[in-house]
Amino acid sequence: MEGGFLAEGGRVRRLGVEEAAAYRGPGFLWLHLEARGESDLALLRTHTEMPPVAASALAATETRPRCDRLGQGAILNLRGPGELVPGDSDRLVSIRFWVADHKVTSLSRRRLGATARVVDKMESGRIHDAGDLVAAFSHAISTELDPQVAALGDTLDDVETELEPRNLYRLRRTITSVRSEAIGFRRFVAPDRDALRTLVDLNFSWLADDDRVHIVEAADRFARMAEELEAVRERAALLHEQITDLRAEQVDQRALYIAVVAFIFLPLTFITGLLGMNVEGIPYKDEPWAFWGVVAFCVLIGLFVLGWFVRRQWLRR
Repeated sequence: MEGGFLAEGGRVRRLGVEEAAAYRGPGFLWLHLEARGESDLALLRTHTEMPPVAASALAATETRPRCDRLGQGAILNLRGPGELVPGDSDRLVSIRFWVADHKVTSLSRRRLGATARVVDKMESGRIHDAGDLVAAFSHAISTELDPQVAALGDTLDDVETELEPRNLYRLRRTITSVRSEAIGFRRFVAPDRDALRTLVDLNFSWLADDDRVHIVEAADRFARMAEELEAVRERAALLHEQITDLRAEQVDQRALYIAVVAFIFLPLTFITGLLGMNVEGIPYKDEPWAFWGVVAFCVLIGLFVLGWFVRRQWLRR
């Protein structure tokens, strides 16, 4: 995906990385780099018009969404859905821009999902300047992230529907996963919003009014997603509390059943133990009906104790 794109006279031409880095002619140039390691900084410094601070910001290992003005250019960092690395805690991929009047240089350490969509727009001739490119990335990133954030809320809706004692262990894992994703998204969605709003407030000649409108729209979408993520976190916390309460009720109910059974058998154990003693004088030991009489007596005592529990409403859920 990396390379250069030159828009000149209504036509778009694709350039190699080295050719784009050395280009100083007319037209609008977009140079995009992906995962070039330590060679990034050396290549970026070949742009004599790029301040060293901007080159260092683009090649930094760790970044957060931001927007800073340097003369007539801007350093812009955004985060969006893309290729994730196993074990990486960052849920969104970073893309960094140095935006000037007729040239934009961008860099991402991992493949960003929105890049392919912006490349298609660039090659189809719908991007003519730096403002168009930034607006296209803002729209593509927010549009791609929006359904992923909405899916978290839909998952919690399903959890609320299936919230039953038999599903508690499975639902608890689902809630934990949703909450973790919401925290990962929330970490960068709100800064994305702030970075775009900062950019709109800056007075650049290359940022036209229609570009500002599209960027403001993307910033509003990020703001709505940030609010939705906060709601997802709160709902996940409430659902987790509900599951904890349901599990506690399950334990209490089972403990009650065990206590009832133990209480029923307590007097029965005493009777059978008393009659089972190997001593003289056990009444009716020689009668043929004595065994069944003792059984019937025990059953009556058990039913009496059970009826007493029911009357006291100790067996209700």
